[in-house]
Amino acid sequence: MRILDSINTPADLKSLSIAELKILAEEIREFIIRTVSQTGGHLAPNLGAVELTLALHYVFDAPTDKIIWDVGHQSYTHKIITGRKDKFHTLRQYGGISGFPSRDESEYDVFGTGHAGTSISAALGIAVARDLKGEDYKVIAVIGDGALTAGMAYEGLNQLGFLKTDMIVVLNDNQMSISKNVGGMSSHLSRIATSPVYRRLKDKLWEMLNELPNTVSEPAIDLMRRIKESIRSLAGQTTVFEELGISYVGPIDGHDLEQLIDTFKRVKRLRGPYFVHVITQKGYGYRPATYDPTTYHGPGPFDPDTGELIQDDKLTYSKLLGKTLAELAADDERIVAVTAAMLAGTGLQYFKERFPERCFDVGIAEQHAVTFSAGLAVEGLRPVCAIYSTFLQRAFDQVIHDVAIQRLPVVFVIDRAGIVGGDGVTHQGIFDVSYLRMIPNIVVMAPKDGDEFRDMLYTAIEYEDGPVAIRYPKATVDEVDWRRPMRKINIGEAEVLRVGVDGNIVAIGSMVQTAVEASKILKQRGYDVGIINARFVKPLDRDVLQSIADRPIITVEENTVVGGFGAAVREMLTGVEILNVGIEDEFVKHGSRGELLEIHGLTPNKIASKVGEFLSQKHRIDVKVK
Repeated sequence: MRILDSINTPADLKSLSIAELKILAEEIREFIIRTVSQTGGHLAPNLGAVELTLALHYVFDAPTDKIIWDVGHQSYTHKIITGRKDKFHTLRQYGGISGFPSRDESEYDVFGTGHAGTSISAALGIAVARDLKGEDYKVIAVIGDGALTAGMAYEGLNQLGFLKTDMIVVLNDNQMSISKNVGGMSSHLSRIATSPVYRRLKDKLWEMLNELPNTVSEPAIDLMRRIKESIRSLAGQTTVFEELGISYVGPIDGHDLEQLIDTFKRVKRLRGPYFVHVITQKGYGYRPATYDPTTYHGPGPFDPDTGELIQDDKLTYSKLLGKTLAELAADDERIVAVTAAMLAGTGLQYFKERFPERCFDVGIAEQHAVTFSAGLAVEGLRPVCAIYSTFLQRAFDQVIHDVAIQRLPVVFVIDRAGIVGGDGVTHQGIFDVSYLRMIPNIVVMAPKDGDEFRDMLYTAIEYEDGPVAIRYPKATVDEVDWRRPMRKINIGEAEVLRVGVDGNIVAIGSMVQTAVEASKILKQRGYDVGIINARFVKPLDRDVLQSIADRPIITVEENTVVGGFGAAVREMLTGVEILNVGIEDEFVKHGSRGELLEIHGLTPNKIASKVGEFLSQKHRIDVKVK
């Protein structure tokens, strides 16, 4: 019988010996590998956090003590030992458990998350609320070093150091986010971890501090801590965290259970803000993931025994971006690429291979990425800023304040627009049409296929009068004619595929081909419905829309209908019979992309049924009036 079979809550860990915990760690690692090989998900981050998670739950008393996970893509072990082991095979599947912490799932998931940099701020809020209410428990934020490139993390640390709140920040330092980490903080952490002087000094002072008896007064502990920090400062080894007023502990081996447990026990008895620096290896214990942690950060299905990925070699929009941008940049030295820790995800590795000096990964810092791009544009360059739809939300003010107001020619290529699937509610890109189209001076467009995407990218780079956004889905591209020269599209010009007698579907981006298939079904049902490829969310093609306004119009989009593309058409054509088809006013949970499109009515059959019902009702009204 496995030890894992007897673990149903964190309390079950506390009776285990260190030797048994080590066995349990290997059982959990194998369990994660076998499950993720079938479901897909975040593999390497979770393999690196097994011992850290066990140590936290062994020492602290969740759910009374609050453990807050940053991003949450390293929380699989936490889920397994907090009552979700038997449901773990449903990971990221529709109706199953989320790949991220979710307050709807468990009382142990204190704070729901899926975006980086939120844990310290949330944990500090919880800790301050605890103190105001006169309660007594520990609050622990677990953040990866990749998330420390997020500005919000520093905002939280800054206030934590000022308030001196009793709280623990655990840094899971594996030198990675998805790709290799970048920036000054990564270098600072590396210097701490590799400094022999600092490590000897730290070990001796930590030993002195923790040899104090349990009955020693808080002032005596505080005095020893001040002595420790003063000696560190004199030795020139002060950390940025100590400069902020947060006591630093570490670095410690994140795969040594004894050291982890001993450290957390010592920190648990101390008061005030503490920063515990834990060194882990991404993908630990599984050779394919340690050898290539970027590929195995979030793989699809794979062979768990060999690590061989079940690859789909079809061209995706992400790959198409990287290859097309490199092609354009060969003839245009103004073109530079910017991304926020998503070099591989956005396909920009193809660009970086050819133009490394013109490709900038700024870390998990979307706000900075946008304003940095604005600065590049001021000096006459053509920055192409590649950010997922769900993460561009984080830089909304910068898009307005730093780019659009100044009409700077920044090109936003918005990956994962629409339904993304297994990553779930925090990652669905269903709001970008709504939050971008309200901004003056911006052009927003979406391609129906790969060739049109290439034309749009070329058009956007050549556009001089302000920012351009191109949104596209997490999907494959059927065919691309690489030999055909890219051509400019007239800004705001729709493509009329066919005008219908009974009505017309006006679709945008990923929904154009779906609408074409729906029109074929409608034809079989006796309706002649035309198709307009809008191409532009902003500006709309007023001439084309007014030319079909004498018949019912159906808009179709892979975006929320609230303030979306259909709403824009409705605003332009007042008094016209319009049906808006898209995501209703709700969040979209996790599941496969195909399942979610079906559930939310964005498949050919579902659209055909909605349009047929709409047209039949319109016909009955007309007959009654006559």
